[in-house]
Amino acid sequence: MGLPPLIELRAFEAAARHMSFKEAAAELGVTPTAISHQIRLLEGHCGQPLFRRRPRPLQLSPAGLQIYPVVNECLARMAAAVAGATVGTRGGRLRITGTNAFVARWLVPRLPLWRTLHPHLHLDVIGTDEVLNLKTGEADIAIRYARSPPPDVQSVELSCDRFLVVGSPALVGHVTDSLSPADLATFPLISYAWPSSDTNAPTWRRWEIAAREKYALVPPLGNLVSLSFREEPHAIAALLAGQGIALCSDIIVAAELAAGSLRCLSDVILPGYCFHVSYRPDHPMQTAIREFLLWSQAQFQT
Repeated sequence: MGLPPLIELRAFEAAARHMSFKEAAAELGVTPTAISHQIRLLEGHCGQPLFRRRPRPLQLSPAGLQIYPVVNECLARMAAAVAGATVGTRGGRLRITGTNAFVARWLVPRLPLWRTLHPHLHLDVIGTDEVLNLKTGEADIAIRYARSPPPDVQSVELSCDRFLVVGSPALVGHVTDSLSPADLATFPLISYAWPSSDTNAPTWRRWEIAAREKYALVPPLGNLVSLSFREEPHAIAALLAGQGIALCSDIIVAAELAAGSLRCLSDVILPGYCFHVSYRPDHPMQTAIREFLLWSQAQFQT
């Protein structure tokens, strides 16, 4: 029998140390549901329960008591080895690059969670829509946003997004049903720039084409844009201020959709792109890169 995934072992170790799924979730920067899910996967791997969940308080089962000291010691040794390796390489720093929108809206809000888990591995974050060269050392890790993995580097797909028509309740009210294209045309439309070479970019014109498959009447929304921005974060700022409606990535505005500060207004949805963690396969900081990769994957699972 092979070893279970590290993410499951880390969830179990934290929950057993705190005797609380909630406190383990806070430490690892995930939800208690995610902790419970990972532990159940580990229990499936072991073939028996690791916790006694009833009656409260939470207790380790005999199997949990047997494996916890071993898992705790192994993870501690791994953390020490990683810290020693990264501190000896450029002062324990990783240069991360990603698009302006991804860095501002996804990565930056999660950086306190990273610092809690990896206090000795510091990040230099470069937000830019330019593609930095990993081979020449312009960055150690790139979060590439593309429909297919970048060539000539090692890449792991994190997640793919979709583009929704969204708006602030301050502008559209408390919409519960999908609006027709004609209804959407009554609001100011916001757009932001995409490369001219990308003929399938999720623009209002592209949305029109998709909408005609469902609706008989589709106004020329691509000609009705009243606010256009070069940078995506600026368009989202205008969107949140209630200055119009926009097509946005469900990953980039996930927090606002969950909180209700943005609402999805249409059942016409465009496919987006995928987020890939890319790096040189011969990079000297492979251990540190792996830590960032595992952390990123865990964040996308919550």
